Amino acid sequence: MIALVLAAGIATAQPPSSILDEAAHAIEVNRLEEARLILTNAAREGYSGYRVDRLLADLAFAEGSYTQAEAGYTSLLKLRPDDEGLAERGGIAALKADDLGQAHVLLSKAVRSSHATWRAWNAQGVLCDLEGNWAGADRAYAEAFVLSPEQSDLLNNKGWSLMLRGEPARALEFFEHAAQMNPKNSRIANNRELARAAIAKELPVRRPKESDSAYAARLNDAGMVAEQQGENARAIAAFSQAIAVNDRWFARAANNLKEAEAR
Repeated sequence: MIALVLAAGIATAQPPSSILDEAAHAIEVNRLEEARLILTNAAREGYSGYRVDRLLADLAFAEGSYTQAEAGYTSLLKLRPDDEGLAERGGIAALKADDLGQAHVLLSKAVRSSHATWRAWNAQGVLCDLEGNWAGADRAYAEAFVLSPEQSDLLNNKGWSLMLRGEPARALEFFEHAAQMNPKNSRIANNRELARAAIAKELPVRRPKESDSAYAARLNDAGMVAEQQGENARAIAAFSQAIAVNDRWFARAANNLKEAEAR
């Protein structure tokens, strides 16, 4: 749907703003089905143009359709190449879609702007972590903290960056702070427990009523951290246990186990 509206939106006048304001508000408050219905009806009535296309990209992003969102933002950037907001959203969408090449291009553009937000710098930090560029990650997170120091996502990502470098004690400080800011976030809680286990040289303990998939995922993460710490035996133990716990994690954990055993 995005591609069709983008193609038509170049030569068509903008629609009245009221219906689009309703769609934008629905996306903002996470009423995504309502937003899609509004935009679908608008398209049927002949509405098109930049704002319609931007809202469709925003909707795809909010729905987690990151490949679709990336395509939408990238197309819009051809019309407005200096729009750092489009570069930021497109870069984050590309990162979430695992399109690291495009993420690098768009996020580099976003953070070059004097108006770069903490979200752009945070995403740049995550990208640098994936590339093993620790100096770049440190700079990106530092810039993000200057702009917004009390963001739980940012604190969590900085902590994970340190975990990847084999520094669980330093990472734990960031996870603890993130957990204070967002105590109900399960990912932050998992990372905090993983850091504690890494410091104690132990594997994560299964929680009451925890699903096989969730526990296997935490074990796989524990194996990755153990590898970064140079503790291959503990990594092998973690990957092996992840395989035993849940078949869904078999391929990933088995591949990690094979590499660990080879080392």
